Amino acid sequence: MTFTNQLRKENDDIFQLIFEHPFVEGIGKGDIAKSAIEHYVKADFEYLNAFMKIYGLALAKSTSRKDIMYFHDKISFILHDEIHPHHNFCDYIGVGYESLQGHSLPPTADHYIKHMMYHAQLGTLGEILGALLPCPWTYLEIGKELMEKYQPKEDHPFYQWIRFYADSRVENTTNDMRMLLDRYAEHISPDEKLRIKDAFRKSCQLELKFWEMAYSLEQWPSDGKQAIHS
Repeated sequence: MTFTNQLRKENDDIFQLIFEHPFVEGIGKGDIAKSAIEHYVKADFEYLNAFMKIYGLALAKSTSRKDIMYFHDKISFILHDEIHPHHNFCDYIGVGYESLQGHSLPPTADHYIKHMMYHAQLGTLGEILGALLPCPWTYLEIGKELMEKYQPKEDHPFYQWIRFYADSRVENTTNDMRMLLDRYAEHISPDEKLRIKDAFRKSCQLELKFWEMAYSLEQWPSDGKQAIHS
């Protein structure tokens, strides 16, 4: 069993919870509160900005031109391709994409980004890959799951979103990252493998929390409320 197959098996419980989440199910059913979609796009735009920067830090830690090219290409994919699912959501709620950019992060998105940045700044290339991989992998499986379960047609309100994430481009992104991590894992210590496993599982958990963050319209506690001291 490859290292990434082992990661997937050990985190199947989280993947299943993601598939069953009401926001994800709402995409399949074509029925999500517009306020939840808006909350999601605001946070995901900033999350993907951070994701590109972490790709850049991974690029800096790469030791081969092949790996440098990989991270360069994936930055371009987010910039030029991964905006299309956002546009599908924005069209559905009737809000311009630009108006949902530049907003502050809710707690879960803030924590997720800092989790990845921690491994990018202080960890190995393997830890970075472990922290990054759950994002494309869970979205790929969400897309395939929704495509198989609901078999959406072109008149489905989220057809473009589902088709994008079930598409070969996201599958290639996931498989390429998996192969990179599997190759890296062949030459590392058991302790580093444990750190990668921890980074991967926490990112899976934060993917689940990200969906809940959007669904519940998660916000920071009000700064205007003063603490009560006994």
